[in-house]
Amino acid sequence: MRVLLAATSYPSGDTDWKGLFILRMVEALARRGDLELSTWSPPGPLPGNVARATTTGDDAWLQRLMERGGIAHLLRRRRLRGVVAGVSLLRRQHRAFARNAADMFHVNWLQNALALPRDRRPALVTVLGTDMQLLRLPGMRAMLRRKFGGRAVAVCPNADWMLPELQAAFGDVAVVRCVPFGIDSRWYALERRFEANAAPKWLCVSRLTRGKLGPLFEWTEPAFAHGKAELHLFGPMQEQVELPAWVHWHGPASPDDLCATWFPQAHGLVTLSRHAEGRPQVMLEALAAGLPIVASRLPAHADLLGEGDGGMLCDSASATLAAIDGLSDPVANRALGLAGRARMQAGIGTWDDCAGRYAALYRQLLADRG
Repeated sequence: MRVLLAATSYPSGDTDWKGLFILRMVEALARRGDLELSTWSPPGPLPGNVARATTTGDDAWLQRLMERGGIAHLLRRRRLRGVVAGVSLLRRQHRAFARNAADMFHVNWLQNALALPRDRRPALVTVLGTDMQLLRLPGMRAMLRRKFGGRAVAVCPNADWMLPELQAAFGDVAVVRCVPFGIDSRWYALERRFEANAAPKWLCVSRLTRGKLGPLFEWTEPAFAHGKAELHLFGPMQEQVELPAWVHWHGPASPDDLCATWFPQAHGLVTLSRHAEGRPQVMLEALAAGLPIVASRLPAHADLLGEGDGGMLCDSASATLAAIDGLSDPVANRALGLAGRARMQAGIGTWDDCAGRYAALYRQLLADRG
């Protein structure tokens, strides 16, 4: 079957973190022998058997959009410019969808479904946490329902906590089913050696914005400011955030660096984000690596960590400090980490497992169309 996959974020190279999960998704789908895949996405590396569905003009326009931080960033900083860019994006996508000979569409992010053409070809639409804010804009549900009408559609969040609202919005016009993203097999094979550290090393991997960092510095200062333990921060500075002197900031880090150097020696991952999250990929990778997580109590974090299998949820500074202190014990640390790894292996699997879940839905949608 011929599938056109659309995404508005994509890594430009091996060291680019933007949209890396889309590249992994494309690679896994490309490994299947039952699909003929093409992509409409910003310029970046593609497997040899995947065709690019963008024009030269699309590539140049999308490259400029990525350099400006993407649609969401523009809407936060320069709303009018963001709206203009969003309209232009949908027009370009619509033309690409209409001219492509695909049997069906795989659209990443709900807003991109607004570009679907007026035909009966099926569509699978992935939903991330930030999409849930989009649903609350006036008229958005009605516009999406019109796009879904007359075709077979699967709306696929990557986390269970989004299901009730999506079922209420689209359950009568689409199949609503959670399809979790996969995890690279190398994370499952990672061996931790954190016991050798002179001081426990904790990692935070995040875009540096106030919402993503949340109360990280205020809540963890007693644990890290005096050198008994270390906080290592990885990610691009997307807002001007003042970093305390005791924070070790390394800038953006590639998955290769995290996997080979940092995750093996870390005591755990800490994320106190207040941002609307879906199911953060770095948390999936940490759990697969057997790395315990200390996280803020958000729906996405609670959905992922469950009842303590791999991490601890905290809603105060005292709870955060108690979690970090408790995980200084190597036995408790390893036990929690291994519980998280086992749950990821059983419930999430690899990107090839994810591609299999998508392929089964493609076949179902094509059958429903017929």
